[in-house]
Amino acid sequence: MKLNIEIDCTPAEARAFFGLPDVTVLNDHLVAEMQKRMDANMAAMQPDELMKTWTSFGAQAQDQFRRLMEAAVTGAPKA
Repeated sequence: MKLNIEIDCTPAEARAFFGLPDVTVLNDHLVAEMQKRMDANMAAMQPDELMKTWTSFGAQAQDQFRRLMEAAVTGAPKA
C-alpha cells in the first residue's frame, strides 16, 4: 500500500507547525551586518589598493629571497 500526502504551506507555516522558532529577525540582522562589512571592505578590492598590497609583498619577498641566496652562497663549502 502506498500513501501520498501533499501539504501546501509556506516555510513560515511549516516552522510554526513543527514548533521551530521564527528566526527571520535574526536572519535580517545578520544579512544587514554582512552587507555593512562588505561595503566597508570594498575599498580593499579597488585595483590601486590591490596593486599596493601586491607590490609591498613583492618587495619584501624579493629582499627575503636575496638574503636567502646570500646566506646560501656564503654558507656553502668552498671547493
